[in-house]
Amino acid sequence: MQDENERGEKLHWADKMAQTLIKKKPFKNLYVCASGITPSGTVHIGNFREIISTDLVVRALRELGKEVKFIYSWDDYDVFRKVPSNMPKRKVLRDYLRFPITAVPDTCSNPVSSYARKNELDIEDDLSFVGIHPTYIYQADRYKKSYYAKDISFALQHKEKIKEVLNRFRSTPLEDDWWPISVFSSFTGRDTTTILSFDGKWKVKYRDNETFDEEELDLRHTGLVKLNWRIDWPMRWAKESVDFEPAGKDHHSRGGSFDTSSEVVKIFNAEAPLSFQYDFISIKGRGGKISSSSGDVISLSDVLEIYTPEVTRFMFAKPRPNTEFAISFDTDVFKIYEDYDNTERTYFGITQAGEEKRKKDSRIYELSQVSKIPEEISYQISFRHLCNLLLINDCNVANTVNSLVDLKKSQRYRLKQKAVCAVNWLKKYASEDFKWSLSTSDTPFPQIDENEKRAVEDIANLGSEIDNCDEKALSTRLYDIAEKNGIDSKALFRAAYLVLIERENGPRLAGFLKSLGSERVFNIIFRK
Repeated sequence: MQDENERGEKLHWADKMAQTLIKKKPFKNLYVCASGITPSGTVHIGNFREIISTDLVVRALRELGKEVKFIYSWDDYDVFRKVPSNMPKRKVLRDYLRFPITAVPDTCSNPVSSYARKNELDIEDDLSFVGIHPTYIYQADRYKKSYYAKDISFALQHKEKIKEVLNRFRSTPLEDDWWPISVFSSFTGRDTTTILSFDGKWKVKYRDNETFDEEELDLRHTGLVKLNWRIDWPMRWAKESVDFEPAGKDHHSRGGSFDTSSEVVKIFNAEAPLSFQYDFISIKGRGGKISSSSGDVISLSDVLEIYTPEVTRFMFAKPRPNTEFAISFDTDVFKIYEDYDNTERTYFGITQAGEEKRKKDSRIYELSQVSKIPEEISYQISFRHLCNLLLINDCNVANTVNSLVDLKKSQRYRLKQKAVCAVNWLKKYASEDFKWSLSTSDTPFPQIDENEKRAVEDIANLGSEIDNCDEKALSTRLYDIAEKNGIDSKALFRAAYLVLIERENGPRLAGFLKSLGSERVFNIIFRK
């Protein structure tokens, strides 16, 4: 376990970013770290990478004694451009294309106030579960209350300067009639409008392209006018005094929105925040970028069904942000849990490691925790073995947990979380080859030869040796039984699995027998 005098020698990228930020702005009383997204569909696990990357830097700053505000902006006044394929009642949703997404109804069961709010609530609940608690900003509310009236007016007054900056990054110049704003029509609710004029201070005139109606709006008293994305983003950097905000490699691409916003923000008399590029996440067996608008997504909620909150945080804290990685729902789940367990064992000094690796792994472990760091190691059981114990107990979590006689009371909660994830994995993602059930009194005895049958019965007659021998010693006894009955060990193992679980193979036999216990082994083998 780390002691306090080591805390200044951290190797994690989040600590390095925090230290860079403090070095750049050493006299700030409050550091502002930001993240955000448009809730245009299910907020997917790729979006979560930005959120947790920000959270890790926030934690690093706070551990250095700094005051930090973590803001998360919901860009929920963006236009509804496409109906994701995973949404119910898609025909209903199509009627709301080009509306602000807060004006689109939630077509899911037990609907909430809007389509946008449904997508927001889904991730907000999960974020608290993994220990992330930002201050949420709902941009639709701000725009509707004319909160940005002065900023919109400022952008319109500096329209030509902004246009000149944007054109520097474009192969085709913006049209002569370009404006830095869009207007949602009061006649149709859509943004299918044309800006006609600006009076230089507060009044904007527009035409509805569907009804051809015209209207003049006062920026101080309307919620229909919105800055375009590449102006809206830097405007908010300036208004919120943002010091750090990561962005995906699409935004960080050469000439992308981060480059242009970094220049536009200067017009608002501010500077771009520190940032880094984070890479995309794929799902094992399916390449490419995950997209909310397509609906082909894996959400944080989906991941939390299979991975505990700490292991979920670990998957994002371990790699550098600019490294692409895949989240797996196949048998790679065993390795991911084992990697986390190894990191925990290093932190608590159970596994010995070199000094640099010990410090690095210990820091990753600290950042993986939902809140405070545990005072003791969790119950060390592999995910694979836990799955086997659950199969023995018909996936009953309580019975499985209660069967572990060396489990401490203080370790029960974390083990239960892990067991619930294991049950979910068994039911949703485990292949049929992995799953099995114990034979019962009604299960027909398999067709095996007499030597194999005697050998299997000898296993049952080991009695207390099954309970009291360690796994290595019991394994040796199994080889002795095979030799005594004139069969090779492979034949013995196959016969034993057929009798116990009606399969030709299964969990490592010696450990499996110990998990079952001598009484249960005897009753299954000598079933009537």
